Amino acid sequence: MLGSPTTGPHDLQSHSTATGGHHPDVLAVRRYWEEKRGTRPMPSRADIDPAEIKRYLPGIILIDVVDDARRYVYRLVGTREVAMRGKDPTGQSMIEGYFGPTLDEALSIPDRVVSSRAPLFLHRAFTAPDGRLGDEDLVMLPLSTDGERVTMILGYTHHRLA
Repeated sequence: MLGSPTTGPHDLQSHSTATGGHHPDVLAVRRYWEEKRGTRPMPSRADIDPAEIKRYLPGIILIDVVDDARRYVYRLVGTREVAMRGKDPTGQSMIEGYFGPTLDEALSIPDRVVSSRAPLFLHRAFTAPDGRLGDEDLVMLPLSTDGERVTMILGYTHHRLA
């Protein structure tokens, strides 16, 4: 079996720039990205200083965008995100370590960020590996080494469990 699919309802209501209704921490990470971006289309990984976002690190995900069949590779997955998933996918491709109802749906999220070169907000319901129902607010933010091509994605997730 590929990855670690979840079961249950998944409401992938995406909003490329909408900020209404999202958890304040999700919005704070987006504001940090905006500050680092300045007038550029997107900031670089070098612009992101973990010391400046220390309180958010447990929910941070860094995904490398690679030019091979793996497409996306988890560079870093925060401790809270690892606990929610029930495993640490750091170093794995999304194909191997995705968290979502299907592989295609999981890959569609970074695909949208890469093609739009813009932030993507999501709200979705999920079933955790331990069977608890929850919902999450997620923002995926493009990073670029050249200002044109997305080379990494900075994600932040806030989960709520029933």
